[in-house]
Amino acid sequence: MSAEDLGGAEQVGGTGRAAAPERVGIDELLERVRAGFDRIGPQEAAAAATDGALLVDIRYAALRERDGLIPGALVVERNELEWRLDPQGSHRAAEAVSHDLPVVVICNEGYASSLAVASLRQLGLHRSTDLVGGFQAWRAAGLPVTPAAADG
Repeated sequence: MSAEDLGGAEQVGGTGRAAAPERVGIDELLERVRAGFDRIGPQEAAAAATDGALLVDIRYAALRERDGLIPGALVVERNELEWRLDPQGSHRAAEAVSHDLPVVVICNEGYASSLAVASLRQLGLHRSTDLVGGFQAWRAAGLPVTPAAADG
């Protein structure tokens, strides 16, 4: 069996076992991921939404209930993101119409969203990016926020 047969993994001592994956800390991983796309600020995100970009809020329910919502943003919790935004997926959201769709992923502070964008880009959503500083930066910029629905 070749390394190619193992999905590109190197063999260890001819045993057919894959070499241990490279160990990388989260800070380095974020740096690597973010080098692959241009992140945007709150004003740019608002302008992108006006121009047709899909804002996607991946914060969990407790944060949305506590802090509110960005009007017009699609709420998709992180664990469902790829299934809901894959234009070819059987569980896609109605808004997931094309791999060319500009998507701005928003988490609470701009960390989880960067990792989410890397995943979306692997699915071919090449115009995906995230909001530097996340929802908290949006709110601090004075952009619109509405209370979460009481029925959650």
